[in-house]
Amino acid sequence: MQSPKYRFNQKDKKKWPIILAVIIGSLLLLTPVVWIGLHNWNLDNSLSALNFERKIDEPNPNAPEPTDSSVAKVDEGVEEPNQPQKPETPKEPLPPKEQEKTETPVKTPDEPKESPTPPVEKPANDEYIPNQKYPTTPTIVEGLIIANKHHPLPSDYNKGEDPKAREAFNQMAAAAKLDGFELVAFSTFRSFERQQALYNKYVEKDGQQAADQYSARPGYSEHQTGLAFDIGEKNFEQHWASVTFGNTPAGQWVANNAHKYGFILRYPLGKETITGYMHESWHFRYVGVVPATDMFTHKQTLEEYLDL
Repeated sequence: MQSPKYRFNQKDKKKWPIILAVIIGSLLLLTPVVWIGLHNWNLDNSLSALNFERKIDEPNPNAPEPTDSSVAKVDEGVEEPNQPQKPETPKEPLPPKEQEKTETPVKTPDEPKESPTPPVEKPANDEYIPNQKYPTTPTIVEGLIIANKHHPLPSDYNKGEDPKAREAFNQMAAAAKLDGFELVAFSTFRSFERQQALYNKYVEKDGQQAADQYSARPGYSEHQTGLAFDIGEKNFEQHWASVTFGNTPAGQWVANNAHKYGFILRYPLGKETITGYMHESWHFRYVGVVPATDMFTHKQTLEEYLDL
């Protein structure tokens, strides 16, 4: 009969192959796990490292005998074996930085001169300036207030009929009466609003293009200055505000004597492109005796006299 110790050893010997197989199997399983762990648990890095080690171990039959310097490079990890070293591309020198120029370059005589900016063409006197705004104060040249297609009055300009103009007309009417003509000033001062109503009526009747030839737009009328007097003869109303007034004896008398009292024929025949309006034989403007006489003598309009 065998002792218990002997039986234990016999059983233990039978287990050794199993234990050894378990140990070897565990090592085989543990080795790749440890390898992957050494490469930050990245499978791609682990396989790449394994492949790199295998390539280093395999000799290349075409490679030359390694020298001390090449071995040192492999050990140092400078470059892989059998990889030709690429020549370094020489760096191109950077162009020198240009200094900022502070001086204005001097043009040579051969350089063409810059053409000046063409001036904005001003509309003709018989045309309104597009989108022109009303001023806050009237235009006054050499003491004379201006109202034409280029120089509007403020919309709130409202001084009424000028007293000096009325007094001058009364003197002229008294002189005309001595010669047998009874003159009437049938239209003098007109407000902005009154001129606007008249102008709109003419536009509705004849269209704006036609109305602009014989009627001023609101703010552009001389009647708003209180210095314009539409003159006719009493009992001959058919010639009022008509070119036929200039053909009547009374109309001819006024045309030849108005300057003596400070009035000018504001829109004479043949000056339409200068004044901006058709001929009006009944429309007279008070400017004072001296300017009126000068304009009458030289057959000038107000625009020509003041070079407007």
